[in-house]
Amino acid sequence: MAARPRFTSRATVLVLVLCSLVAILAYPTRQFISQRAEISAQRAKADHARQQVEQLRRDKARWQDPEYVKAQARARLHYAVPGETPYIAADPSGAPAQPSASATPASPSADAAAGRPQAAKPWYAGIWDSVDAADTAALAPATPRPLPPSSVGDPTPHDH
Repeated sequence: MAARPRFTSRATVLVLVLCSLVAILAYPTRQFISQRAEISAQRAKADHARQQVEQLRRDKARWQDPEYVKAQARARLHYAVPGETPYIAADPSGAPAQPSASATPASPSADAAAGRPQAAKPWYAGIWDSVDAADTAALAPATPRPLPPSSVGDPTPHDH
């Protein structure tokens, strides 16, 4: 019996056709998969944007309510309705309140280093802090300058 060749010309052609089909279809298949992933990501972004729009609409509707605006003015700006007497509780010992060491870090830079957001201060506190900083910078010259002689209160008459 004669030995049959392992690969016939027909099998070789079939293998070449299959390899070329795989090579031809590989790029479009990869593009198809990447485009599906991109479409999925865009849909997720659209859903997130839709949720943000809905949240903003709810916020806008709340701000249309005069009672909500009054509550926010009282809470954020410490406003009082005419006729009310606003009170601010103070420590009778006169010492400023110190938060516990475990509740807050020692410095604002420790907040940033730990990745925690700093508590937002009201706008007027920031302005007042800048005024205090400017005041202490103006009051801190190294040596006081002598005042020039003044003619106010000088008992000697001057001819001009």
